[in-house]
Amino acid sequence: MENGAEKEAVGEGFDGARAAVLVAGLRRGFASGRTRSYEWRAAQLKGIARMIDDKEAEIMAALHDDLAKPHMESYLHEISLAKAACTFALKEMKRWMKPEKVPTSITTFPSSAEIVSEPLGVVLVISAWNYPFLLSIDPVIGAIAAGNAVALKPSEVAPATSSLFATILPKYTDNSCVKVVEGSIPETTALLEQKWDKIFYTGNGKVGRIVMTAAAKHLTPVALELGGKCPVLVDSNVNVKVATKRIAVGKWGCNNGQACVSPDYILTTKSFAPTLVDAMKKTLEKFYGKDPLESPDLSRIVNANHFRRLTSLLDDEKVSGTIVYGGQQDEKRLKIAPTLLLDVPHDSLIMKEEIFGPLLPIITFNEVEDCLDFINLKAKPLAAYLFTKDKRLEERFIKTVSAGGMLINDTALHLANPHLPFGGVGESGIGAYHGKFSFDSFSHKKAVLSRGFGGEAPARYPPYTPQKQKILRGLINGSIVALLVAILGWPRD
Repeated sequence: MENGAEKEAVGEGFDGARAAVLVAGLRRGFASGRTRSYEWRAAQLKGIARMIDDKEAEIMAALHDDLAKPHMESYLHEISLAKAACTFALKEMKRWMKPEKVPTSITTFPSSAEIVSEPLGVVLVISAWNYPFLLSIDPVIGAIAAGNAVALKPSEVAPATSSLFATILPKYTDNSCVKVVEGSIPETTALLEQKWDKIFYTGNGKVGRIVMTAAAKHLTPVALELGGKCPVLVDSNVNVKVATKRIAVGKWGCNNGQACVSPDYILTTKSFAPTLVDAMKKTLEKFYGKDPLESPDLSRIVNANHFRRLTSLLDDEKVSGTIVYGGQQDEKRLKIAPTLLLDVPHDSLIMKEEIFGPLLPIITFNEVEDCLDFINLKAKPLAAYLFTKDKRLEERFIKTVSAGGMLINDTALHLANPHLPFGGVGESGIGAYHGKFSFDSFSHKKAVLSRGFGGEAPARYPPYTPQKQKILRGLINGSIVALLVAILGWPRD
């Protein structure tokens, strides 16, 4: 492991030629075979875990610089989850690496069969700005656990965290096989022009299509962790006090709504809406006070462009009259208060694009069934949430709603379970990760069938005769008699 390595920060001058040199270096590192050993993988993961411990204060400071993220959120949603991913991989990695024995069939008797997980090779991870530490290091942990060499491109929209990665990651990992590349669109474009063995991208669908197009040129597989409009269906029989707290912490307690799994809109019945809105108002005031713009527990909007995008959603003439709570703004500090909107028009812009911010529309219908129909008319979301005590409604929701993941009577917590895959479906993404799913995402599952030199069946070889055909048909159909005849070597050559 090369400690004290130079910062691999690139900016002006990083073109296709320099990207090719970087990839060539990673390929040399991978070709050396060192990344395949358990010892190398474990050493890198232990290094990352040590980095998280040693640099916790610097990580929190970078997240605060980029997003004014509260320290509690930084620890709970980024630092602790990253450390847990390392610990889980170190605990389970030997088992994941072992070949998986599988049954054989009568047609290959005698034989043994197994599935061998082998690293894909040299992979590229392109990260997002909203959880810039976790969404960078978590896929890297999976790539290393699977035995790959990896290049990380952090998001330039979170410059403090990007710079921190470029400074500290080379000091705790093998810099010949783990690289950090800083930069923006030109640098990312140069990286995408290269041939990779997998590209793992977290972000929006527009850029996801660009990544997939670039990957197609080299037939490179991709994992796309995107987003979408995550619905929350709230039944009238819920404990409304608990439900509103869990919705609020999943929306505004997750980077002020700037999270791919944050509730994007609520669906409920017209009769229950007044109760729900009143409870939401009380919860929000309790969490963030009468002047939420002054609350230290709310992240700011990441930059001026995103601030203007969100305020334009509120300024839409179709929407501006539907605000029932919040709406305060401070452009200088890039702050927008938690905002509730009741019955915005279904064709308004706020209901067409992912909000990714502190605005939460509440849409009402006469019947719960109409809410299910509304969800299914839209693109498949990354997450879908249901609050209910009705088991039949829960079963119907699980069976009829297609989403990357689903949570009943809470929000966002499903991504903290390493035994569950985290990923989208359709417009919300391709592929999944977390826990063993991360290992599998960066592995090729190689089929291996092994036979000895005994157990010859002459019937499989030319010249083909009616007798041989009869025996082979019997073997294929599972006939014990045909198997015995074949084992005895009849008919003779």
